[in-house]
Amino acid sequence: MHRRMLRSAEADRDRFLGLYVFLVAGLVAAAALFMILPQDFLPADDTSAIRGTTEAANGTSFDQMVRYQKEVAAIINADPNVIGAMSAASSGPTQGINQGFVFIHLKNRSDRSLDADAVVRELNRKLATIPGVNTFLQNPPVFNVGGRYSKLPYQYTLQDLDLNELQDVSNRLTTAMANDPTFAGQVTNDLNLSTPAVTVNIDRDRAAALGISAMQIENALGAAYGGQQVSSIYAPSDQYQVILELLPQYQADASALSRLYVAGESGTLVPLNAIAHIGNGTMPLSINHQGQIPSVTISFNVAEGKALSDATAAITRLSRQVHVPATVQTTFQGTAQAFQSSTQNMGLLLLIAIITVYIILGILYESFIHPLTILSGLPSAAAGALLTLWITGIPLSLYAFVGMMMLIGIVKKNAIMMIDFALHRQRDEGATPDVAIFDAAMIRFRPIMMTTMAAMMGTMPIAIGLGAGSDARRPLGLCVAGGLLLSQLLTLYITPVLYIYLDNLGTRIGSFRLRRAVTDRMRGAPAE
Repeated sequence: MHRRMLRSAEADRDRFLGLYVFLVAGLVAAAALFMILPQDFLPADDTSAIRGTTEAANGTSFDQMVRYQKEVAAIINADPNVIGAMSAASSGPTQGINQGFVFIHLKNRSDRSLDADAVVRELNRKLATIPGVNTFLQNPPVFNVGGRYSKLPYQYTLQDLDLNELQDVSNRLTTAMANDPTFAGQVTNDLNLSTPAVTVNIDRDRAAALGISAMQIENALGAAYGGQQVSSIYAPSDQYQVILELLPQYQADASALSRLYVAGESGTLVPLNAIAHIGNGTMPLSINHQGQIPSVTISFNVAEGKALSDATAAITRLSRQVHVPATVQTTFQGTAQAFQSSTQNMGLLLLIAIITVYIILGILYESFIHPLTILSGLPSAAAGALLTLWITGIPLSLYAFVGMMMLIGIVKKNAIMMIDFALHRQRDEGATPDVAIFDAAMIRFRPIMMTTMAAMMGTMPIAIGLGAGSDARRPLGLCVAGGLLLSQLLTLYITPVLYIYLDNLGTRIGSFRLRRAVTDRMRGAPAE
């Protein structure tokens, strides 16, 4: 008898050890995979459409820009994956005469060998051979999450009250990002310092000696180049605006500024170059502001095989390398900003979901113990979902996180089917925990397998990537299918063993409370 009890105790220890190993391995694997998996916000989708922006050097004429656009369109239309392209110079959401817009319509996914992202990379390689113009192509996201229009999908904004410092820091950071393999050279910013400019520096002492104010000089320049309306001519059936400005041949020549005259105090006409220094230089095409503070937005894309989490980590590292001063405020914008805010709360959201499910199950079963049994399959499900993403090389995106949230409800269903039957057999029929959970596992095995296989087969088309727009939803299907497969293999072993030990633990806790209550009552103390 003693030997039989000893063998039973050793078997119990072996079962507990196996259970402990499975639970710890599931938790460790899930935590490790969550740390090493690259993270993304919304995966790219193949909608057979690509948009792009072209940009030439400042001062490029409209006719030259049209020629550039024709060269770009010719290379794009020659690609076997393209049906056609629409090209426009100096139009669309661009600014400046030196910019253009391109919209590319691809063939159906089944009729081409490359997906949209691969087509973008292939066209970028071909278009880089055109001298004098840069082309920025991107596979547009399904949802635009804030941010301003930019040449590339993601934005990083720098702000500073000191404009010179802002320009210097943004140029150094842009250069560092362009040389980093995380971005593969797909980096640009909206700061353009190469715009030709003519500067007029007023000699205020000389102008004051001649009785000329700065406002008079500004009015003279405005009348010459501003195109101001000075009068209207009224005809019997129409009216005409009288616009005051220089002839076009003088507007295009900076030396014509020396021919402007300003009336002095005595009515004497004074040439502009006698009271001002005229020079040539460069200046920004425009100075953008965000929150009324000068800003520069760096737009970027990630290289093949890289995720948005790799890009944000690389930008943080490069910002330290180029010594971005504390006076420069840096923030991600648009999709990158939404990615940062969402990843910070993902873990907390998952924890809140598990706690909520635990509370509901505790109310349902009037127990603090058995909800833990039901939730015991979650570590293996999370490990299976993350392992599937790691094997397929797909980042942990928002869709994948939704799939993991779905797993909480699907996986606990298997344990509920067994636990509910076992509790009924144990409470109503007086069966022991071993017999009750064994009968539950045997009788409920068929419905458990049927429901699990139905869920897996329902997500397989999504996981494989069938249908239009399936690329974005594929992480969801992979998480659900992989999590269900691994958890199904382990839950049928873990749940019955954990049920027996936790039921015995609950019995011992109840017996301890009963003995304590009896002892307190015998001592005359009120029972708790």
